Amino acid sequence: MKTKADVLSIIAELKKLYPDGICSLDYPKPYELLFSVRLAAQCTDERVNMVTPALFARFPTLESLAEADISEVETYIHSTGFFRAKARDIVGAARMMLDEYGGKVPDNMDDLLKLPGVGRKTANLILGDVYHQPGVVVADTHCIRISGKLGLTDGTKDPAKVETQLRKVLPPEESNDFCHRLVLHGRAVCMARRPDCQNCTLRPWCDFFQKGVG
Repeated sequence: MKTKADVLSIIAELKKLYPDGICSLDYPKPYELLFSVRLAAQCTDERVNMVTPALFARFPTLESLAEADISEVETYIHSTGFFRAKARDIVGAARMMLDEYGGKVPDNMDDLLKLPGVGRKTANLILGDVYHQPGVVVADTHCIRISGKLGLTDGTKDPAKVETQLRKVLPPEESNDFCHRLVLHGRAVCMARRPDCQNCTLRPWCDFFQKGVG
């Protein structure tokens, strides 16, 4: 596992590479982020960002989504895949937020996980990006893969274990943006099929590279 100095060096280099460290999903409203993350399951963020403007123009409020015909929602999100389950979850979550949470996205893990289609990754993203809670780790596929290559985790593919291990090594105030930056790095440099190790400035701290794999 990495030393504290190594971890801070990795964080600093990622900040230099990706100073904004923001979510790649577009959302003016908190509940729109929640639904965008649901749509992003087995789908690219780029595709979701193409779909959501029309969806949220047709259903501009949480109330309109809660009252929406699920089959109509399906037509707007068809290209994201698994559209029937996603449409059902979006309408169901909208209704639940209105009925049980005063029309707001819950601000705690327990209540977020009660919403249809919401798992820990989505809940953590909401807690970090919307409510700016420290110590949030969004263990998406890029985060799981790259944190393992760097040696920040033991290489496990289990999202819950990655979340736990990263919480132990990352400063709480850095963790949410760190995860966003790993996503950006995974798209730009450390691609899953062919990581561009020779052009990666994280090489000095990367176990994958130091072992001569890259």
